Amino acid sequence: SYKIINFAPSLLQIIVSDQVEFPVRQAAAIYLKNMVTQYWPDREPPPGEAVFPFNIHENDRQQIRDNIVEGIIRSPDLVRAQLTMCLRAIIKHDFPGHWTAVVDKIGYYLQSPNSGSWLGSLLCLYQLVKTYEYKKAEERDPLIAAMQIFLPRIQQQMIQLLHDNSHYSVLLQKQILKIFYALVQYALPLQLVNNQTMTQWMEIFRTIIDRNVPLETLQIDEDDRPELVWWKCKKWALHIVARLFERYGSPGNVTKEYFEFSDFFLKTYAVGIQQVLLRILDQYRQKDYVAPRVLQQTLNYLNQGVIHSITWKQMKPHIQTITEEVIFSLMCYKDEDEELWQEDPYEYIRMKFDVFEDYASTTTAAQNLLYTAAKKRKEVLPKMMAYCYQILTEPNIDPRKKDGALHVIGSLADILLKVKWKSVFKDQMELMLQNHVFPLFMSNLGYLRARSCWVLHSFSALKFHNELNLRNAVELTKKSLIDDKEMPVKVEAAIALQTLISNQEQAKEYVKPYVRPVMQELLHIVRETENDDLTNVIQKMIYEYSQEVATIAVDMTQHLAEIFGKVLQSEEYEEVEDKTVMAMGILHTIDTILTVVEDHKEITQQLESICLQIIGLVLQKHVIEFYEEILSLAFSLTCQMISPQMWQLLGVLYEVFQQDCFEYFADMMPLLHNYVTIDTDTLLSNPKHLEIIYSMCKKVLTGDAGEDAECHAAKLLEVIVLQCKGRGIDQCIPLFVEAVLERLTRGVKTSELRTMCLQVAIAALYYNPDLLLHTLENIRFPHNPEPITAQFINQWMNDTDLFFLTIVSCFRLHDRKMCIIGLSILMELQNRPPAVDAVAAQIVPSILLLFLGLKQVCASRELTEHEDHAKDEKHFAEDNEEIPSDEDETNEVSQAMQENHSGGGGGGSAGGGEEEDEDDDDDDDWDEDALEETALEGFSTPLDLENGVDEYQFFTQALLTVQSRDAAWYHSLTAPLSEDQKKQLQEIYTLAEHRRTTAETKTIEQQSGYTFDNKGLITAFNFAGNTPGGN
Repeated sequence: SYKIINFAPSLLQIIVSDQVEFPVRQAAAIYLKNMVTQYWPDREPPPGEAVFPFNIHENDRQQIRDNIVEGIIRSPDLVRAQLTMCLRAIIKHDFPGHWTAVVDKIGYYLQSPNSGSWLGSLLCLYQLVKTYEYKKAEERDPLIAAMQIFLPRIQQQMIQLLHDNSHYSVLLQKQILKIFYALVQYALPLQLVNNQTMTQWMEIFRTIIDRNVPLETLQIDEDDRPELVWWKCKKWALHIVARLFERYGSPGNVTKEYFEFSDFFLKTYAVGIQQVLLRILDQYRQKDYVAPRVLQQTLNYLNQGVIHSITWKQMKPHIQTITEEVIFSLMCYKDEDEELWQEDPYEYIRMKFDVFEDYASTTTAAQNLLYTAAKKRKEVLPKMMAYCYQILTEPNIDPRKKDGALHVIGSLADILLKVKWKSVFKDQMELMLQNHVFPLFMSNLGYLRARSCWVLHSFSALKFHNELNLRNAVELTKKSLIDDKEMPVKVEAAIALQTLISNQEQAKEYVKPYVRPVMQELLHIVRETENDDLTNVIQKMIYEYSQEVATIAVDMTQHLAEIFGKVLQSEEYEEVEDKTVMAMGILHTIDTILTVVEDHKEITQQLESICLQIIGLVLQKHVIEFYEEILSLAFSLTCQMISPQMWQLLGVLYEVFQQDCFEYFADMMPLLHNYVTIDTDTLLSNPKHLEIIYSMCKKVLTGDAGEDAECHAAKLLEVIVLQCKGRGIDQCIPLFVEAVLERLTRGVKTSELRTMCLQVAIAALYYNPDLLLHTLENIRFPHNPEPITAQFINQWMNDTDLFFLTIVSCFRLHDRKMCIIGLSILMELQNRPPAVDAVAAQIVPSILLLFLGLKQVCASRELTEHEDHAKDEKHFAEDNEEIPSDEDETNEVSQAMQENHSGGGGGGSAGGGEEEDEDDDDDDDWDEDALEETALEGFSTPLDLENGVDEYQFFTQALLTVQSRDAAWYHSLTAPLSEDQKKQLQEIYTLAEHRRTTAETKTIEQQSGYTFDNKGLITAFNFAGNTPGGN
């Protein structure tokens, strides 16, 4: 029915009609939202199909465009929420191209004297801005054009509304603030907000932050107050000023286009806003209610203010009060913590380890402000430490304050341990642990035992002077892990024990006799809590105790498999993202165990059946987000040998490949490579095996899998050809060669794919030259009735520079070797096709170019190693400098940051990671591409083995053979060489002889990189045209 013309507009009529019952309207709204989301844009038919998939008819789309804004304005909240999602989808596809009129429509209702239409129209404007929120500045032109109209209007509207503190007025104000935040969150459009405009906006934000919330809100339950519109309005105003300061208003931390604005912001607004925020902290200090997110954003703003002298001068007189009466109280154990601990300790654990909870947490904001102040301003740390010591040494102090003091000290551990001239604190830390932390392991209060474990985790890198203290720390943590009855304590103990073991060599020895009970307890806790942090702990412990783990690997894996099955089959699995992360962690942990026991064949065989159950469960339930992980497990199980059960898996994977198609081919590649190289005998014993692998490669090369998958498919075909040389797969060679050459007749975007496809044909040349030439003579493509031999050889010669460039940029030795071997075979052919004679002058120069690539590879590798070492040295000198009081961060630091950020996007820290500077991005892209491309090099072939073919010897032997057998052809090959090229040829021969004698005598380890020089050259090649002297 939904495909009937006029169906979607009819739904909209039902939704906006007051005559229809509300549940029906709501159901219609959900149906329409799903329709618009799925069927609004025009879609192409899938590859190979002629029928276009359904989409909403253009007449229906126009009717919806004409009426949806009015629908949003007239609908009640629950229905409106669905319609705004429809609007977002429509704007995303149709604005500005098909629907510029949306701007006029929103503008009309925004200007209406009827304030009842304002909220709906603001919601529509919000959808427009949200559509462009995360786009790059250069992609936001349509939005900027619209906001030239809307921004002044909503500013005027805001000024009119400010004096009205009624619920509806503040609701409108909140919506305007959300629009402004979405507009400026990732890029500040300076063409829209000049200094004068920004001053008016900043005054609006300051007024909202500073104004009182109506007294009657105090009658509302405290848990419900943050949802009140007055507090939400304050929150959004604070959100904006904190974001503006952090990303655009902090000189030294912004990108080039914001240099001027950041200076203006700091001098004009920063202090005035901070004055209001200090008043908010004072209200909190005096026990007046402040909504948590308002407090959190206030602390975030001050965190930025610490590093600038102008804001620090204003903050400095209050900092001791702030740290002791605001920050400290936020870092103490609270009533709500106690309530959650008692009622649902597993939820308490989830909340404490949830990064999203951290993002909005007042405690985390307090901790960050304290850390920055202690690190950057020298007067903060001594006073705060003195305050904490006073609390720790007071006999009858409230235990929650003791928790707060330890929380503060642990949060500052990084500073206390690493700054040499603060060694007065550093030297006291071991004593602090001995006197104030160890005794709390015996406390009857669970939260203090948990805090003690957390503090040991924080100070796990401490250099212990007394070995007994380290032993105590390890013993107390281990005992808490195994014996404590409270799950939050066990979780903290697990993390603390692992960090102590990783950081203290001696701690590792202390725990060694207890690996089995420790690992069993960790598995028990993971099973109970499904906490992802603990799966990381288990993985690290497995690496630390690989020998010990081998003896309990089967039990551990069985245990993990049971947890995985429980997680995957739980009813709420699909709704809870944490469960996915947790399950993924378990699969990684099992993979780690397989890596640890890879040399123990009998253990791996026992683990195989457990892992196959997991793989089967994932495939049976089609949980595609775990395909990458289960393919990795299968790879690990096939690295030494391949059992009959693992061969059966190949057929199952082929079925999966047919259903879920190409998406996971690159992830399958390591496993498929094992099938080809680890057990070639079984591969060839059953024609079905090779047929499956070829079918997958062929499907990838003829479909729309993308060039990365196609590169992998071509590489796999090349591996098969090289692996099976002399093993009787002649019937496969024409199929393989035709598949890759046909792919080259279609558009190829990357040199990578062209190289990979050509290499399959080169591998076939190495496999059997006559067979390849016969194949080329018999291949015909529709657009060209001629044999493709000449076309292939010409393409190859033209692309030799690709092999050279690919190698230089990506260090690919295999590609260079293949090309040299292939050209050497071509050169040595006795029954040469005319196309080879035609390119005679190019063959040897091309090979010399490729050998030159080797020198550049070696040079690049040495340079990279040197740069990596220099980077390590640079990072080793840690940024822990304080700023002299009342000064900004040093000009050198600011200048460096400003120069580093001379690209696009915004500066700042938290949340600003989406757009770093362009130069850095370029470097990152280069590194990433290089890594990604050299991943193909990891799929080894017999040529890459230590005793494989030596390309220097292969080439020189081929040329010497030609020299002695066919003087005319030898002359054609070498006559065009320049003097430099002739000299290089002699150098290559010298090196080939050196490598041959080295390999024979085995007195010197084989060298892959040789510095070519002229000393001791052996003359082998005759360039005078006389009868060659041979060798």
